[in-house]
Amino acid sequence: MITVLVVEDNPSELALICEYIRQGEYNIITASDGTDGLAKFERLKPDVIITDLVMPGMSGLELCRAIKRLSSKVPVIACTSKDQELDRFWGMKQGIDVYITKPFTKDEILQALRSLKVGI
Repeated sequence: MITVLVVEDNPSELALICEYIRQGEYNIITASDGTDGLAKFERLKPDVIITDLVMPGMSGLELCRAIKRLSSKVPVIACTSKDQELDRFWGMKQGIDVYITKPFTKDEILQALRSLKVGI
């Protein structure tokens, strides 16, 4: 089973992402901020990361950079309400593999996970 670390500071959005992923039969680890997400990444070694970009403390982009330094092959999906071309460009240069714009659907989350071909 594929393990997904979901990092989201908004409890209702965290719950929604987890609900969608459960329907795809993924194992889920959650973190409410980037610092907790990085600690759980190091300890639990998930297969893929889904992170909000705008969070207090460590941003999703900072989290992505830290994860890619530790394991460059772990894919990162960014969920953001700010979908601008320049942000996507810089985010992808920092290692973000897929962007999903909020509000998102269950199909968008599951398609993003499938597109990464994790565990295949």
